[in-house]
Amino acid sequence: MNFIGANILSVDQFNLDDVNTLFSVAEKMQPYATREKVTKVLDGAILGNIFLESSTRTRVSFGSAFNLLGGHVRETSDVSSSAFVKGESVRDAARILSGYSDVICIRHPKSGSVNEFADFSRVPVINGGDGSNEHPTQALLDLFTIKKELENKNRDLSKLRIAIVGDLLFGRTVHSLCKLLSFYPNISVVLVSPDRLSMPTDIVEYMRSAGLSVCISNNFNEGIKNVDIIYTTRIQEERFETKEQAALYRGKFILNKDIYSKHCAPETVVMHPLPRDSRPEANEIDFDLDSNPNLAIFRQADNGIAVRMAIFAMVLDVVNQIETSSAKVNWHVSR
Repeated sequence: MNFIGANILSVDQFNLDDVNTLFSVAEKMQPYATREKVTKVLDGAILGNIFLESSTRTRVSFGSAFNLLGGHVRETSDVSSSAFVKGESVRDAARILSGYSDVICIRHPKSGSVNEFADFSRVPVINGGDGSNEHPTQALLDLFTIKKELENKNRDLSKLRIAIVGDLLFGRTVHSLCKLLSFYPNISVVLVSPDRLSMPTDIVEYMRSAGLSVCISNNFNEGIKNVDIIYTTRIQEERFETKEQAALYRGKFILNKDIYSKHCAPETVVMHPLPRDSRPEANEIDFDLDSNPNLAIFRQADNGIAVRMAIFAMVLDVVNQIETSSAKVNWHVSR
């Protein structure tokens, strides 16, 4: 695809070459993401960060990525303080807010709403998550993380074995990730979930038609055996009609030190798109795994900065200008 001026709405837009190109740019962004260098290549540019559903990592990550390229961020992070509560339509909001910004990232609780916003925006729009549909940039940073974690173990994505665990019906991150994994036909995927929260059939068929081996299971301990990656997700409480319905599924699949030791290969990498639900009744990934070097959830979150910087740089066509505008960091950087 041509990234310049493009909307980033779905992983369906990409082919493998696009992903590899984006990851190559993300690698170049690493010194800026880790504050080894600074750049002002987007000085004067404005990101409209519009989050109409709760978010911490995605919202702050997008804002930080834009700031690290020298740009400025204007945010709406509470639907109750926006004009939507006054009855403003998505299309009117898109026309207005795109006049204030050079690029917009939007999260909306309704599936398909970000596409409608993009139809009426005058500037590029990036999907920060639309209902239970997709979360394309999260999937890209997840795949980037998988690739880096495997490389650190002298492996690559060929013949990857991955268990994807949790709420696979409403979990938009796994919907997008499974589509990206379909670029690699020798991958084996185990989909582990309660029966009523299983992966949508169309996505399962999408993977199988691409040549992936897909196993569907509701047995957690069996599903996480002999895999290279465990990617687990929380129960998407906000997608259920009541909290009581969501509570029926919490705590079904708890990964802790004891379970990891008994059922996982020693080098199995553990990932989670975050936030992990650490309430006792859920506890998807126990704190007793925090000292395990194979727990990649914090590296995963860090990788979001470089990947999102790469997206901004490619969409706004400044990739080739970054190095010429870079400088050394002039403050103390703690790590």
